[in-house]
Amino acid sequence: MGFKTLLAFIAVSVASVNAAALRSHTCPDGSRTSNTACCAFFPLLQDLQTNLFGGNCGEDVHESLRLSFHDAIAFSKAQGPSAGGGADGSMLIFPDVEPNFAANAGISDSVSFLTPFLQRHNTITAGDLIQFAGAAAITNCPGAPQLEFLAGRPNATAPAIDGLIPEPQDPVDSILARMLDGGDFSPAEVVALLSSHTIARSDHVVPGSEQVPFDSTPFTFDTQIFVEVLLKGTGFPGNGSVGLGEVSSPLPLGSGADVGELRLQSDFALARDSRTACTWQSFVNEQEKMAIAFRNAMAKMAIIGHDRNSLIDCSEVIPQPVPALHKAATFPATKTIADIDQSCASSPFPSLASDPGATQSLIPNCPDNASTCIILA
Repeated sequence: MGFKTLLAFIAVSVASVNAAALRSHTCPDGSRTSNTACCAFFPLLQDLQTNLFGGNCGEDVHESLRLSFHDAIAFSKAQGPSAGGGADGSMLIFPDVEPNFAANAGISDSVSFLTPFLQRHNTITAGDLIQFAGAAAITNCPGAPQLEFLAGRPNATAPAIDGLIPEPQDPVDSILARMLDGGDFSPAEVVALLSSHTIARSDHVVPGSEQVPFDSTPFTFDTQIFVEVLLKGTGFPGNGSVGLGEVSSPLPLGSGADVGELRLQSDFALARDSRTACTWQSFVNEQEKMAIAFRNAMAKMAIIGHDRNSLIDCSEVIPQPVPALHKAATFPATKTIADIDQSCASSPFPSLASDPGATQSLIPNCPDNASTCIILA
């Protein structure tokens, strides 16, 4: 064995021993952990993966991640604690209040899906459940980062007020101001959080259509969203009616359940605003950079309203995500660099290949490995 190989072997062995030493507690289910407070999350993880996510980067994954953001950002430094407690589970504890706000349209589905888990795992608070579910959910999406998870959020004592969730029709100034007030997010961190739109779909923006994707690869955590939002629009998905907060899409073609692509007004504007355009473009074809930025921004979001030092690190419960597909970002079929709205003044748009084809490809409604995907009539 060569000297360098020996050193590498020793380093790996020491790291393994240290990891084993840190996980010095045995949970009732046999799992090993560094803190017994984390034990309750191992059976919760199994329950979520088996009975909600099913191993797919599907609809319940998208909705759980959306809920984690909407619950957390309901906080305001300017208005004080009475406005909302941040990541405190108020969505679950007061299901007849916040889910009825216009900005939370459709989120009652996520609340209904998670409520039985709160009842079955009743030692876990609502705020912890929401953030844990979001972190566990995206491990089913190829290319997603492994998110941090801290436990110990107390339950909400009151619902948040209306008006704290940014909406797609809001101007960039309002969105950036709300995110600064709600979570001290910089413009670059706002863009990082929007990486979540690579696996997002909407049920309530496009009139008459559900499960409308935001990019052409809605079951993969990749950088296509940062390419496609910068493409010139050509039409609207669905029946052609325009929803509130919707702008012209570059990929509107659909057929049956395979609906076209939705483009949000807020994504369109942030991708072209001088404060955020270069960060937006910098994620194109930079999977690792995007994933790291998203992980860091999510770590910040998940503890809004709480003192980090009062929480317990249970990140070890979150499994390694499905590996990235290592497919380069591309221009969709029929699109080239000529279709890009160049918006970053300091850097040219990256060089990308175009997918083959003389017509726009349809975006599938179901993840490839799903066996129970609901095909909409």
